Amino acid sequence: MSVWYRWCGLGVMLVMLAGCGGNGTESEEAQDEPEPVAQPYPSDTSEPEPAVDPFDEAVEIEFSVTLGGDRRLLVEGESNLPDNSRLQVVVQREASGIRWQERTTLTEGRFQAGPFGSGSGLPDGGYAITVNLSESTVQPEGVRARIGERGEHLSGSLVSTSRHGLGQVASASRRFMIGDEPRRTHDSVEVRGFE
Repeated sequence: MSVWYRWCGLGVMLVMLAGCGGNGTESEEAQDEPEPVAQPYPSDTSEPEPAVDPFDEAVEIEFSVTLGGDRRLLVEGESNLPDNSRLQVVVQREASGIRWQERTTLTEGRFQAGPFGSGSGLPDGGYAITVNLSESTVQPEGVRARIGERGEHLSGSLVSTSRHGLGQVASASRRFMIGDEPRRTHDSVEVRGFE
């Protein structure tokens, strides 16, 4: 009986092998198809894009703060950075470390952000306001072309190395005191009352 099983098993295997072989038309059809021919790139007859001048000025960022009737801050400023530069404005309360931040874009040399603060307004005290030029990697292509892929064309006293190692960035900071009776300080601050 075991011989019979062996012959049946051998027969089944031969039938399976014959079925897998096919009739040979698939391999012939594959050989009849023409191989793709590499097409040369079309010649570029358009004008090359004009070279962009690198940013060769010392970075300047000036801003002012307005405290509205709702006791929230509005930050407005101007800069000589290229238009469409992405900036981040950060307001931090010195006593508690609470921060508010907003991203904005430089348009025609000007930017605006805010209002900053909770719905009930900002309490009296000291605040640090910082305007940061974000790393070149997050800037639009036109800005990157001017300031460099790693911000290498940035210069001036506001420029420093990114803490993430992504090149150079720029930052301007000022302190503001809000309230009628600012606390005593030896730092250089600007005192603001609310309007």
